[in-house]
Amino acid sequence: MPEICRFFGIIIAMFYDEHNPPHFHARYGKDGVAIEINSLRVLEGRIPPRALGLVMEWALQHKKELLNNWELAKKNQPPKKIAPLA
Repeated sequence: MPEICRFFGIIIAMFYDEHNPPHFHARYGKDGVAIEINSLRVLEGRIPPRALGLVMEWALQHKKELLNNWELAKKNQPPKKIAPLA
């Protein structure tokens, strides 16, 4: 699972050739979630509320880049790194 960003102990990644809807994965410690890119809805899993809030803030800022990475990953091409939340 290629890592596309890391900030505040949160790892954001995207699998190659993944199923729809377009989504990304966020891990924080032992916990993890899958988040739909367009709606920012949690598809599965859970992470602590504070970490989830940071992930959502980051995803809002980088939605277009996430969708571009989704297209790359679907083609088995490595996704590009995305700037962390500052």
